[in-house]
Amino acid sequence: MTGSPSARRGEFTGRHMLLTIVAFFGVVIAVNITMAVISSVSWTGLVVQNSYVASQEFETRRLAHLAQQQAGWRASLGYAGGAALLEVRGADGSPIELGAPVLQINRPVGGHDDQAVTLVRRADGVYTGPVDLGPGVWEARVTIDDTPLGPFELHERFSIAGEAP
Repeated sequence: MTGSPSARRGEFTGRHMLLTIVAFFGVVIAVNITMAVISSVSWTGLVVQNSYVASQEFETRRLAHLAQQQAGWRASLGYAGGAALLEVRGADGSPIELGAPVLQINRPVGGHDDQAVTLVRRADGVYTGPVDLGPGVWEARVTIDDTPLGPFELHERFSIAGEAP
């Protein structure tokens, strides 16, 4: 006497169904995890108050950025000793007059620790302003509405060493 009937060759059994379901959901979960990881380390997008107005300003800002590149502008944004440092120099190395740049700095995810600082020009042409940044990843955006070559924007993502909150 036999204990259980054996499946005939080529027959779809419960074991096959279980493996099919596990494989299907395994692929779905793997894709979701992959997309979550990619989204957490990539650009978080652009948040604007009014998307229609932003779309109308896009071409003006693009042309200004192109003109600034062609003029040889080099911009750098740094952080040292509790202060943000913005330096914009022309092709000849001389500092560019920017007026009153505004720095908006925040965590890329979570919407907390947001700060907005108006930067002030020092004698050496570097713009500086006090910011309080803890360890972790930060996203900074400098905007200037009116420069000699049109509106200016600088976006930087950086991290501060240490244990993130």
